[in-house]
Amino acid sequence: MKIAVLISGRGSNLQALIDARRDPGWTSEIVLVLSNVADAQGIERAEKASIATCVIDHREYADREIFDAAMTEAIEATGAELVCLAGFMRLLSTPFIDHWRDRLINIHPSKLPDYKGLNVHQRVLDAGETMTGCTVHFVRPEMDTGPIILQATVLVQAGDDADTLAARVLEQEHLIYPEAVRLIADGRVTVDGEQALIDGNVLYPND
Repeated sequence: MKIAVLISGRGSNLQALIDARRDPGWTSEIVLVLSNVADAQGIERAEKASIATCVIDHREYADREIFDAAMTEAIEATGAELVCLAGFMRLLSTPFIDHWRDRLINIHPSKLPDYKGLNVHQRVLDAGETMTGCTVHFVRPEMDTGPIILQATVLVQAGDDADTLAARVLEQEHLIYPEAVRLIADGRVTVDGEQALIDGNVLYPND
């Protein structure tokens, strides 16, 4: 399966996908890393891995939909079948999301549907939670919604601050994002309405 990865920054989840290429049975190829930020560290990661890169500066476009259309054109030119958001810090337009419906995935640093949005780890700590986690999901127009593919759980430890908690959650992100891509590439993930099924089973019911 040909994959495009969208980034805006350091690209640590991109690196996890790059590293997964060494795994036995990996059946995907990253054909494009696209960023809206020219000096994003993730661009350097892609270039070191001999992966094609593209920078499309959102500031050069009149509105979000025109920018998103330019991204779609660049992605489709590579033949990519799956788009992975990996720290892409732009809200996507509904036409873009609808165009890539069930072919567009994201990783979020909480166990959705809890703690959508930003500043997740501090909010988790402020609420006194004992556990948190991360989620890979198909993207829908509403922020941080969509059929859930995989989740991981991370315990909140005494003395955690937002940074230490974020670091442990990120370790799990690096595990479940490549695994979700692997499942999709192997044809083991299907979408029925707003449920993602793995091998025909619903692991995370959409209540």
